[in-house]
Amino acid sequence: MDKVNVMLEPVRVFLTQIGEFLPRLALAVAVLIAGWLLAKVARFAVVRGLRAINFNVLTERAGMDGFLRQGGIESDTTDIFGLLVYWLVVLAALIIGFNGLGLTYITDLLREVVLFVPKVIAALLILAFGAYFARFICNTVTTYCRNIGIQDGDLLGRLAQYAIVTFVVLIALDQVKVGGDIIRQSFLIILAGVVFALALAFGLGGKDWAAKRLERWWPKERKEGD
Repeated sequence: MDKVNVMLEPVRVFLTQIGEFLPRLALAVAVLIAGWLLAKVARFAVVRGLRAINFNVLTERAGMDGFLRQGGIESDTTDIFGLLVYWLVVLAALIIGFNGLGLTYITDLLREVVLFVPKVIAALLILAFGAYFARFICNTVTTYCRNIGIQDGDLLGRLAQYAIVTFVVLIALDQVKVGGDIIRQSFLIILAGVVFALALAFGLGGKDWAAKRLERWWPKERKEGD
């Protein structure tokens, strides 16, 4: 009899472990289902809320939605925000479920992803408002140059817009910790090279061109009138 008990002991231990694991598994499944439902509700609420405040109009005017369509993405920026919120809730539910099962290694990985998603959302917000502001500055500079008689106002407006967009992109990349110092230093090197090249062009071989360009922007009649 003792030998039978010894032989059945591993089976009892296994069944005991199964009995303890099944309730935790059921609870984890319930958490995942509830998290999935909550994620769908959160996605719907975020998309409806953003469209209610005309956030989609802002991203359309900023050029972000057009950029996505050119890349073959049918969803607009508002839908992408909703999708990010959806996965944020789903990942949070997965963390709770796996943590209940004792799978701490997986929960640590998911926690890193969850912490990264808000950074992506913040970066997209920076890009949206920054691109809209850049477009506004472009139109403002162009209109001002036309009103005061400066030619090539479109060119100056575009230059101002591209400068702001570049700065905004750097801020967004820094928000998601992409590139870091390498991108910033590369941008500064490129900017310094462009400025140096323009300085040489104006100082050495571009005097006539610079004089003609300044004459187009500020005609003599306007200077004498001032």
